[in-house]
Amino acid sequence: MPDIKHFDPDAALETVVRLFWRQGVASTGIQDVVTATGLNRSSLYATFGGKQELYLAALRRYLERRSQPMFRRLAEDERGLPAISEFFAGLIEARCSGEYARWGCMVSNAHAGAENSDPEVRAVLDRHHRELREAMYAALVTAEHQGQLAAGVDPGASADLLALLAYGVNLRSRAGADAPTLRRTVTAALDSIGVRAAV
Repeated sequence: MPDIKHFDPDAALETVVRLFWRQGVASTGIQDVVTATGLNRSSLYATFGGKQELYLAALRRYLERRSQPMFRRLAEDERGLPAISEFFAGLIEARCSGEYARWGCMVSNAHAGAENSDPEVRAVLDRHHRELREAMYAALVTAEHQGQLAAGVDPGASADLLALLAYGVNLRSRAGADAPTLRRTVTAALDSIGVRAAV
């Protein structure tokens, strides 16, 4: 007879996302996953595979459920620079207050951890970076068309700068940087490319 699952794999994976996001993969053992999900090891292994497969599934889910919707909103926003300013304001608020304060970004955390040596993990990180950079570029091109950029500002180079700034916000917030400090840094960076909208 087929094996009938008596748990919701989707809900279990969301719990695992939060666990790896908060603690990091190196500090999370399979027993931590068992405890957090309430599932036994055999159910976990049968559904997701080992710890590495489970981590990859969680990282991909984070990208699809949390990062990509933000990128799409930014890329499709027709306001230009105010959309970029709002993106960073929301990022800082999410990283410094509320339920996920000081957790950083699961993808940024992976960039800084040993797990980035795995080719499959690195492929997810590269995809995230590409999509973040493309969203920034789309917003900057809109800004350029609306005359919002300072003379001589290159949207491509500025998209690279802002993507790296987003990683910096994620990592510094996890390390304890406060929101006002991060806002000042973002404002200085945006002013350097001619952004007039305040964060």
